[in-house]
Amino acid sequence: MSHPTINVIRRVHLASQCDATQLFDVFCTDGKVTDIRNSGQLEEHTSGSSARELDAGGKGILLPSLCHSHIHLDKCFLLDMCDELVSGSFAEALRVTSKTKSRFASGPDDLYARGSRLILESVQAGVTSMRAHVEVDLTVGMSCVEAGLRLKNNFKNICDVQLAVFAQDPLYLREESEPSDNYTLLKAAAATYGVSAIGSAPYVEPSFEQAKNNIIHVLDLAEAHNLHVDFHLDYNADPSSEPLIYFLIDQLHARSWADRIKEGLRAHVTIGHATRLSLFSSQEWEELVKSIGDLPISFVALPQSDLYMIRGYKYVPPGLGPHRYTLRVPQLKRMFGLDIAMSVNNVENAFTPQGPVDPLALCPLGVATYQAGTTADCISLLASTAVTCGSKRAIGKMNAPERLSLAVGDPADFVLVHGNNSVQSTALNPGWERTTIKGGVVVASRRADMWILR
Repeated sequence: MSHPTINVIRRVHLASQCDATQLFDVFCTDGKVTDIRNSGQLEEHTSGSSARELDAGGKGILLPSLCHSHIHLDKCFLLDMCDELVSGSFAEALRVTSKTKSRFASGPDDLYARGSRLILESVQAGVTSMRAHVEVDLTVGMSCVEAGLRLKNNFKNICDVQLAVFAQDPLYLREESEPSDNYTLLKAAAATYGVSAIGSAPYVEPSFEQAKNNIIHVLDLAEAHNLHVDFHLDYNADPSSEPLIYFLIDQLHARSWADRIKEGLRAHVTIGHATRLSLFSSQEWEELVKSIGDLPISFVALPQSDLYMIRGYKYVPPGLGPHRYTLRVPQLKRMFGLDIAMSVNNVENAFTPQGPVDPLALCPLGVATYQAGTTADCISLLASTAVTCGSKRAIGKMNAPERLSLAVGDPADFVLVHGNNSVQSTALNPGWERTTIKGGVVVASRRADMWILR
């Protein structure tokens, strides 16, 4: 089915504007921004019956479209299928989710239906691209990969679904020297056409040395099959634990990983969670950023999951106040120039029972968590949460714009957030009503039908 394209989006606020009363018209041709003008100026090239317009009426801000830089496509909307949560611990989440996963292979229709719901609700919120993790292990086999490939193909017109085959379970069993059949399955998944990235959770391995081997295996497969890399790494808040990030960086330098970008290969390395790094001093952060150098590494904070799951280990402060950890996105960006994003991670499962699929919902959470309510902070939160300079870069979309403000030549991939007129208002209280545009085509509209008895 052919969908009409939009030639001009009229009377919108833009992130770059200083005057909150100033409105703009954004012109698009062949999926690109071709002109940006103050509203009311004449535009000869859009005259005629073929011009298609979207008029925001001066009550909305136009931003680059949103992106899930880290989301689990197969483990969404599982709460009503799992055993009741009792402790809320990470071990419990692993246990109840593993039990539920045992039904995945025999229920492909359920996998597809839940994944469809996640994609559709995401697009309605303004998402046009995502890094979607699909698990591979002896419990689920290739069922999650197969469902992910179907979803990727069937929704390609409205969302770019980038599949990351992911090993949540250990590649090693106990103290064995050779990897298990989980690794054999991961190898097969990495070779599957349509897969763009490979990832794992090294911290689940039985020993620290096996966690290092896990990293080596994943990097080997990424090199062999030209894949991006996405690690769930250093997911703890234990000051006595040795961070694995240093070993990973040494491996990447030894493999001349930065050269892969120059050769046009998939080479972006994404680090999710990394809550152990929240304990780093300023000096440790400076040394880490220096050691990264020109390596194509992005960090992705997952505050909804991190704040729910990660608690202090040995030191417990007086009182009953929360003792939780997640990477401080705006501060790390501002202080160290860290390439960092935020993402949703999980939706309604044991690891993250709370929170919506909407990436913009992370902004108010970030304002509170990071005490980041200034205009500069709001720009940082919006840019890193869902749009170009954070989440899209974190999944290797290096041709994406690097700013919230629009420019000629940018992709015509937008979210129009109705009811907001500035970056700060959008970060503090993002409007629920949205219009999603991908390649100059309106692919979703989310509007509320409201009334009140008076």
